[in-house]
Amino acid sequence: MKLSPVRVIFCFLQIWLTFGLLPSAFSQNRVRDLGIKTGIFSPGKLNAITDVKGVKVGHTTVLSGDSICTGVTAILPHEGNIFQHKVPAAIYIGNGYGKLAGYSQVEELGNLETPILLTNTLSVGRAVETLVQYTLSLQGNENVRSVNAVVGETNDGFLNDIRGMHVTTKHIIQAIETAEGGPVTEGSVGAGTGTIAFGYKGGIGTASRSLPESLGGYTVGVLVQANFGGVLQISGAPVGQWLDNYPYQRQLENADGSCMIIVATDAPLDSRNLKRLAKRAMLGLARTGGFASNGSGDYVIAFSTYEKNLEPYQAKDPVSAREILNNENISPLFLATVESTEEAILNALFLSKLPQGFEDKGISEFPGVRVIQLLSEKGILK
Repeated sequence: MKLSPVRVIFCFLQIWLTFGLLPSAFSQNRVRDLGIKTGIFSPGKLNAITDVKGVKVGHTTVLSGDSICTGVTAILPHEGNIFQHKVPAAIYIGNGYGKLAGYSQVEELGNLETPILLTNTLSVGRAVETLVQYTLSLQGNENVRSVNAVVGETNDGFLNDIRGMHVTTKHIIQAIETAEGGPVTEGSVGAGTGTIAFGYKGGIGTASRSLPESLGGYTVGVLVQANFGGVLQISGAPVGQWLDNYPYQRQLENADGSCMIIVATDAPLDSRNLKRLAKRAMLGLARTGGFASNGSGDYVIAFSTYEKNLEPYQAKDPVSAREILNNENISPLFLATVESTEEAILNALFLSKLPQGFEDKGISEFPGVRVIQLLSEKGILK
């Protein structure tokens, strides 16, 4: 009898659990490697936001003792001077309990002129100042007198001494300057170092989808900073209930938190359709059981790297010609965004580790091995 890959994994789990030999590293596989496949479209080569050509990601993790647990994540839309070659962009607010900087200009002008930074709530001010200084220092920006720095955040104040404001200018510059393409480090890293999701250790996650040529051949990539609550679902299964870990079991519990979602695509979209794309990311969050509670800051920043549509800082001609995807052809990108967001959030859960020294905070790592067991036993993974 030929066993499916998932059944082989399950049998492996049973053997190792029986003898108590299961290595902790097993729980740090990405969800697709464990047989959890979200949606119908295929992922890109890396299954990461960096599958969108030119996009780079950098992290700085700030971790010390048993109280400093935070960091910075930088997302660069392309390799050049972003201020001089702005990318079409849009922001959608799922729930506005947050401190996103730079929103109004992106909303008004429909473009992004700096890298995107993610950090903790009380470090937004320093991140804005540093991002402005970084942008002004770039060659070609000597006469620039206004910069719209875009900085998102989630509150990591449960695991992190957030009032100490331990993220420094050096940390922020390091995240920007070390950003690179290729595989993206996920889990408890960068801006996800101190986050919590669904009552477990949260973090950074990423995923992508590559559309077939018949649907345009475009790529959508998503990166999330997962720090929110809800009733966890995986492949439609009520995993949060199975684990007896979900909000409102007792009246003192809540589901507040936040999620920053970054959506990148190489499709030729303008800011109007990028906002429509951003809205669909919230459906991906909902698929995992998140519901944008009252105290949750859920923001989606979407941008397009389509080279012909980059906007120069000082245009030579008063009228520009751009290539824009028709509305009738955008639905596959919507679905790709939903699927990528869902998988990115699950990756953040499965790959996050509780930093050493923080065991007494009452937060545990996500029980990935147990969840795979449950999904297999109930016939959801075959």
